[in-house]
Amino acid sequence: MHSFRAADGAELAYRDEGEGLPLLALAGLTRDGHDFDYLSHHLPPDVRLIRLDSRGRGRSDWTGAETYTVPQETQDALALLDHLGIAAAAVIGSSRGGLLGLTIAATCRDRLLGLCLNDVGPVLERDGLARIGAYIGVTPTVESLEDIADRLPAAMPGFANVPAFRWVEETARHYWLRDGRIVLPYDPALREGFDAVMAAGPLPELWPLFDACEGLPLALLRGAGSDVLSAATAREMCARRPDMFFAEVADRGHIPFLDEPESVACITGWLHAVMAAHKGHGAG
Repeated sequence: MHSFRAADGAELAYRDEGEGLPLLALAGLTRDGHDFDYLSHHLPPDVRLIRLDSRGRGRSDWTGAETYTVPQETQDALALLDHLGIAAAAVIGSSRGGLLGLTIAATCRDRLLGLCLNDVGPVLERDGLARIGAYIGVTPTVESLEDIADRLPAAMPGFANVPAFRWVEETARHYWLRDGRIVLPYDPALREGFDAVMAAGPLPELWPLFDACEGLPLALLRGAGSDVLSAATAREMCARRPDMFFAEVADRGHIPFLDEPESVACITGWLHAVMAAHKGHGAG
């Protein structure tokens, strides 16, 4: 684990593994670089996986609700590339991380070699977001991580045929045990910004950000049971970009784990397309 300081002095943690094509991995709203643990074992050997813990998550500093915004977190992601001397990178973003990737495409396209979206798109379903909002910042009232693992299957709609050991792994990634107490691995203040967005009225559609990806290698993964990215939105994305790599992942909701065979095949195909399109494009 490494760290660097953002422009406002926040110390942000990241992992940097491998050599080759820089792949910046950006996690979901309450998650961190562990979102990509499963995928890391299936990447081509010539990929450099860089995983950021966004501010307020994982090992990064908690900097307050007013700083947990898509624009700020996008700037942090670009600052990490600057810190590493990387002129441009491919980005894979899960949920919130995908929104950061779309923002980079719309505002700093020259920093982006390609974008893979994990169960996120220009239109987000309000019911699915409300389900997520119900647990943001809420510490489980159970006595052990084992209790959480037992309850996760019922709390994760759209998931089926998931082995018990995977729920144990998921629990260890999304909850910490400190001094005999279960704690959240993120700042509960993340809820404030989320609630403000939900209370502001209809969610904006982000098709201009998606269309800004024109010409870039794109990939999209959708959990077949997702309540955040609808099948209709995924179809429209594919219609606008018929060259986009796409996989609908069976027995998965929001978000796929990324080690499912169809996920691995989609991501691998996309990475090879990025490499072919940008051969020789490396660190700046």
